[in-house]
Amino acid sequence: MLETINTASLLSKYVIPWGINLGFAILIFIVGRLASKAIIKIIRNLLNNSNLDTILIDFIVSITSAILLLVVVIASLNQLGVDTTSLIALIGAAGLAIGLSLQNSLQNFASGIMLITFRPFKVGDYVEAGGTAGSIEKINIFSTTMRTPDNKEVIVPNGQIYNDIITNYSSRDTRRVDMVFGISYEDDIKSAKGIIGNIISSDSRILKEPASVIAVGELADSSVNLFVRPWVKTTDFWPVYFELNEKIKYALDSNGISIPYPQMYI
Repeated sequence: MLETINTASLLSKYVIPWGINLGFAILIFIVGRLASKAIIKIIRNLLNNSNLDTILIDFIVSITSAILLLVVVIASLNQLGVDTTSLIALIGAAGLAIGLSLQNSLQNFASGIMLITFRPFKVGDYVEAGGTAGSIEKINIFSTTMRTPDNKEVIVPNGQIYNDIITNYSSRDTRRVDMVFGISYEDDIKSAKGIIGNIISSDSRILKEPASVIAVGELADSSVNLFVRPWVKTTDFWPVYFELNEKIKYALDSNGISIPYPQMYI
C-alpha cells in the first residue's frame, strides 16, 4: 500500500509535471525552429532583392540563424525550469572574452563588411591596397585574395586594406598613359613633338577625347623632357604604353633626334 502511494505521489508530483514541461519544451523547440527557418527565408529573399554581395548575404543569414537558434534553445530550457539568467550571463561573459582575444580578427571582420558593402573594388579589378598590387580574385569576410602580375597569390587581411589608401586602376573606363621622352638641347623641339604626334594620331587605340598632350615638361640637366599624355581605354593601357615607348624611340632615332645620356662634368 505504501509503495502504491509513493508511486502515485511520485507520478503526480514529479513525473507527470516534468513530462508535460518536457513535451512543451520539445514543442517550443520544434515550432521555434520552423519559425526561424521561415524568418531566415524571408530575410534572405529581402537581402537578395537589395542587390547585396552574396558573401555578405550568407554571413548575415548565418549570424541571424545562430541568434534565432540560441533564442529557441533558451526558451526551451526555460520551459524545463532551467535558470537561463545565469546561462545568458555566461554567454555574454564568454562573448566578451572571445572579443577581447580576437581584436585583430574582429577588425578584419568589420573591414570585410565595409569592403563588401561599399565595394571600393570588385573581383577582377587591378588595385593597389594594403601594401600589395594585384588583381582581386576573392573577397572574404576576414581577408582578400589578390593575384600579382607575376602570378603570385597574396592574401591580405581586410583591416590592412581598409585602413590603407586604395587605388583602383580598373574602376574607370579610360586611363591616361604618362610617358617622358628626353631629347638633346640641340634638337628641334617642334620636330620632335611632330614625330610623336604622328605616331599617336596613327594609333586607333588612342582616344580623340580627351585630347593627347605633348609638351615640354622639364628642362633637365642633360635633356629637354617632353611629357606625352595620351588617353586610352583601361584595357589598352599596358599594350599602348609598351608599344608607344618602342615606336617613339625608333622614330626619334630615324629622324636624327637623340635621347641623351646624363652628362657629368668634372
